Amino acid sequence: MRPLTEEETKLVFEKLYKFVGKNIKALVDRPDEPYCFRLQKNRVYYVRESLMKKATNIARDKLVALGTCIGKLTHTGKFRLTVGALDILAQHAKYKVWVKPSAEMQFLYGNNILKSGLARITENTPAYTGVVVYSMSDIPLGFGVSAKPTNEVREMDPSGIVAFHQADVGEYLRAEDEL
Repeated sequence: MRPLTEEETKLVFEKLYKFVGKNIKALVDRPDEPYCFRLQKNRVYYVRESLMKKATNIARDKLVALGTCIGKLTHTGKFRLTVGALDILAQHAKYKVWVKPSAEMQFLYGNNILKSGLARITENTPAYTGVVVYSMSDIPLGFGVSAKPTNEVREMDPSGIVAFHQADVGEYLRAEDEL
């Protein structure tokens, strides 16, 4: 497990910035204990510094995981957030989308959010920015990217796409071998 390089850190923070905005500073400089990002086998982990220091006694090849896996670096050099980052994103989310109970299962099966399934959306959400998807009872279901700004969403037809799916809690069942 090693620290991220300058370029890897830039990729991770750019992706996280799409979802949490200026709250990104609160991820690393937490009031309870400092956290850091570490890389192990192309997976990026969000780890307490005290836990990371204790793990230095374990050989790299014997270490399976440490902390919360928030994403992975692809072979093409891009960073993809995984569903493990949902708890962190939900705490600091800048833009949110709430879906109706009838549309929850569709989203959990990996489909995009349609206007007919939209219950609420954060005001002034721009197009193509990260959104966290919640149920009506404020349970985080996943995250995605907004397809249109809030003012256009109000006037679109019910079959129009409001947010593109990226990850959801249903992936724990669909892709448990890959996580």
